[in-house]
Amino acid sequence: MELDRSGRVLAALSVAPALAVAGWLLAGLPLLLLGRFAPLPTLLLGVPAAALLCWAGTRQAGKVVEATVWQVAGVVAVAAASAVFNGFMHSEQLIVRRDPATYAQYAAWIAGHGALPISVQPEAFGGADPWLLFEGVGFYDVDGGVAPQFMPGAPMMFALGHWLGVPFAVPAVLGGLAVLTVAGVVARLAGARWAVLAALTFVVSMPILYTSRTTFSEIPSLILLFGGLALAHDALGRPGWGRGLLAGLVFGLAVLVRVDGLRDVLPVLAFAGLLIAMRRSRPAGSARPYGALGLPLAAGLVAGAGLGMLAAYLLARPYLSYLSGSVRPLLFICGGVLLLTLAGTAAAPMLSRIRLPRWAPAVGAGLVVLLMAALYVRPWLQTVTRDPVTPEDQRTFAMIESIQRANGMPVDGRLLYFENSLHWVIWYVGLPVVVLATIAAAVLVRRLLRDGTPFDWLLPLAVIGWTTVTTLLRPEITPDHPWAARRLVPIVIPGLILLAAYALSRLCTRRWWVTAAAVLVVLVPPAVTSIGTAFTPVERGEAAAVAAMCAKLPPDASVLVVERVTGDRFTQLVRGMCDRPAAEVKRAGAETAPEAEVRRLIERVRAAGRVPVVLAAAPGQVAPYGPATHVIALVTRQDERSLVDAPNGTWGLGIDVWMAVAR
Repeated sequence: MELDRSGRVLAALSVAPALAVAGWLLAGLPLLLLGRFAPLPTLLLGVPAAALLCWAGTRQAGKVVEATVWQVAGVVAVAAASAVFNGFMHSEQLIVRRDPATYAQYAAWIAGHGALPISVQPEAFGGADPWLLFEGVGFYDVDGGVAPQFMPGAPMMFALGHWLGVPFAVPAVLGGLAVLTVAGVVARLAGARWAVLAALTFVVSMPILYTSRTTFSEIPSLILLFGGLALAHDALGRPGWGRGLLAGLVFGLAVLVRVDGLRDVLPVLAFAGLLIAMRRSRPAGSARPYGALGLPLAAGLVAGAGLGMLAAYLLARPYLSYLSGSVRPLLFICGGVLLLTLAGTAAAPMLSRIRLPRWAPAVGAGLVVLLMAALYVRPWLQTVTRDPVTPEDQRTFAMIESIQRANGMPVDGRLLYFENSLHWVIWYVGLPVVVLATIAAAVLVRRLLRDGTPFDWLLPLAVIGWTTVTTLLRPEITPDHPWAARRLVPIVIPGLILLAAYALSRLCTRRWWVTAAAVLVVLVPPAVTSIGTAFTPVERGEAAAVAAMCAKLPPDASVLVVERVTGDRFTQLVRGMCDRPAAEVKRAGAETAPEAEVRRLIERVRAAGRVPVVLAAAPGQVAPYGPATHVIALVTRQDERSLVDAPNGTWGLGIDVWMAVAR
């Protein structure tokens, strides 16, 4: 009885985060599309929606986990410790240098204004002018304003922190909820005995620490994807339209958080097709009961992913254009998977008569091992390069060269270092976890090809295998660390930990010393890698510095940013957090804007009845327009930028902003 009760608690706790996130997104997206994403309506709709989905997804879940009170308490303790520790060590990335600050500015804008696109108020500068730039890094020019980069799912969650007065707390809370989600999937598939160890290994991994401290989209995506795995597992045990629909919906909403979610959920579509085919290929009354899960799973997936793509089209179309080189092939792959799924479903009765050759299970297991071995030796066989063609390529090229110089390496901006991707994983979870996960995947592939069991592993193995391989082959990210480690967060790291836990559940006996040895082998390597950065928060002081700068801007200021770096970092920040109209002045190829054009724009601002203010990075850049005032003099820490080794520290960071109120 105690095992049943504790197991039900763990089962409910591990799916509640995904269901709550799904409810919040379902309520928030229509309000954002209507320009009504404000605290009262969003809370009035979002909280009941989250509660309703949690109730629907956890009631009568059946016996899906056997756990003791202490195992449940251990998982909860690890999740709480993760949330508290990362909340205490939170980052304050508000100045737009990389993606977290873009997400933070996105969240701050919709929390304060409730609508997109972002209004740029050209009338505050005397009207539109060819020398004024309202767009910037992470923000695209659209009719009526600028559109922020990225999908709206994560910013809608981060906005809650702004409304509650704790803008830096939400990532850490989501990180704690991710622990519950991952531990719940481990408990279902490997046993609750290994859930606490898996949770500990997960939380001490550097990429998880890194993405749980600031406004990244990877942790919310992880919650939805692993929450979907847990819900699908539970639905297989007690099939029904409601459970299948919820599982598919949670999976599909991952697209609303990250465009890459479309790739991650492709195996779910194929799995739903398989379930439908299984139902069609068996005589009435003889089909496995979970065959009825296929249609609702597919319907929920299409609904959730459809909402994500609708939001992308309406709110993030420039971002899709920017990613067109990746998105178009992905859409073709999605179409191909859909066609194959439909064809396979239609031909199910005929395909069901085909029997795999007797050697197929062994070959399948061998291919898993060979694939991982090939990824391991890839650095000795391949050097991944890319010649800069597009402006985005050129920026990446220049950034890699600057990082190479900072690290004292030979300079070649064409190098992408993607061939090291499996070695990145080994840095962050340790070689034992990778080896154990490979063994588990090989064993599971062999068993599934031999007799179709354990069937509840088919979907998790497909999602983990597909995303891990595609991510490691083409990470498609600037390859400095810990930055590039974020690619491993939604599926790769938790997936390998899950597989390693399954291997331990089959290899380890009940003897305490065996368990203790397993704990050391699995837990120590990622902890050792993380120790150099775990206790050093980065970019602290930005919130206070920004607040001080905003307080020094005249209430009726129109801000002209005349220098490149300051324009990239502060144009949207001034607009969104200081609530002052801001624009960058074109530089015509120089580091600062031409003085004659700046003076002309100053007069246009005055004619509009506002106070012209000039911002730049150095006093000499604003001095021609008025007395220079040092409004930001920030000295803090930033992430290390390591290319060939795991990061083991942080770098210094200084940011200066000077202001002149034009005479």
